[in-house]
Amino acid sequence: QGKCPEDGWDESTIELFLHELAIMDSNNFLGNCGVGEREGRVASGLVARRHYRLIHGIGRSGDISAVQPKAAGSSLLNKLTNSLVLDIIKLAGVRTVTNCFVVPMATGMSLTLCFLTLRHKRPKAKYIIWPRIDQKSCFKSMITAGFEPVVIENVLEGDELRTDIKAVEAKIKALGAENILCVHSTTSCFAPRVPDRLEELAVICASYDIPHIVNNAYGVQSSKCMHLIQQGARMGRIDAFVQSLDKNFMVPVGGAIIAGFSESFIQEISKMYPGRASASPSLDVLITLLSLGTSGYKQLLKERKEMFSYLSSELKKLADVHNERLLDTPHNPISLAMSLKNLDENNDAAVTQLGSMLFTRQVSGARVVPCGSVQTVNNYTFKGFMSHTNDYPCAYLNAASAIGIKKQDVDTFLKRLDKCLKTFRKETKKEKIVDEISSSNTSSEQHEG
Repeated sequence: QGKCPEDGWDESTIELFLHELAIMDSNNFLGNCGVGEREGRVASGLVARRHYRLIHGIGRSGDISAVQPKAAGSSLLNKLTNSLVLDIIKLAGVRTVTNCFVVPMATGMSLTLCFLTLRHKRPKAKYIIWPRIDQKSCFKSMITAGFEPVVIENVLEGDELRTDIKAVEAKIKALGAENILCVHSTTSCFAPRVPDRLEELAVICASYDIPHIVNNAYGVQSSKCMHLIQQGARMGRIDAFVQSLDKNFMVPVGGAIIAGFSESFIQEISKMYPGRASASPSLDVLITLLSLGTSGYKQLLKERKEMFSYLSSELKKLADVHNERLLDTPHNPISLAMSLKNLDENNDAAVTQLGSMLFTRQVSGARVVPCGSVQTVNNYTFKGFMSHTNDYPCAYLNAASAIGIKKQDVDTFLKRLDKCLKTFRKETKKEKIVDEISSSNTSSEQHEG
């Protein structure tokens, strides 16, 4: 049926299935005589076993989705994986998606592939409208494709940074719709930035006949992000949305899914990929989905949502203890931010130092964002880089509840963060006492004088 099984398979069943696929590839035929330049020969037995002897990769030189006659097993693996992934995207909330494929590149290069495909449809276009998100790969994806990003600064609403819809429409009118390749929006992001207003952007794209590409990097795990995509496609225009395999399915880095609502356009993107490709990302996600089943994946999504609530409530308690606050970002379903005003006021370097302290204490993934840092990416200078705006009111720390997170991860993180913040408070008290003694000595010396 080409659908993910409800209940996951055990490992021996999955291995038997993969071996059955592998013996359909010509490099594993008994008595095979290969006289071409690419015959699936592998020098190391360890490498062959690592790939279950599925050596030919996927696709043909002209189309990554095409069937390769001498690699029937690998071709079948590719088609099955794409079918299972489509089933999971529907299950996660984008019900009307019609087509998708796994591409052996991470999110940034996959976005580049989408932009290059649009180039042929809009030969005059040289601009991409991009509501600002301070993440290098999505910015570089536009530069690599040869387009000029038009950065739309976000609007501060309470603590949240949201899409400036009026600025987007004004820029479209100023540049001319025919000169714009697409609008490049984002769902999953670091708080206090929240997902773009996808419905409004989709409506604008439909009314001006401009393509719309969505960076949904780790949004499959969030029902809210997937709902935004579904609503955007229903209300207006979304041409493709791109998501990472590692962030959403807990597999090694190196693959992404390009999905959309027009079967022909997604096929165009797959045909734009030059040559055949590695089957590793497809193999990894196929094994993972077969072992989880839909029930296992749903359970992971449920646990992630529960852990988000737990992380939110516990981080708020910790913030209160340290006279900080959990920033109010209700539109962000994955990432949270806690202010670091006290650190920032006492010592300019303290915010960055906190990040180092957490990392050396084996806390990974937490980001500390100081005020006013400037960074240049491909000759574009961003003020307040990492905070998604030029002047965010305070320094802050990020933490996310992503798929696979456990209660133990949350508890350990909060314990170590608390310890680091207490260390800073002690050092600050010492400095104040030293300053008071110093000023007291100075005044007594002057009195004696």
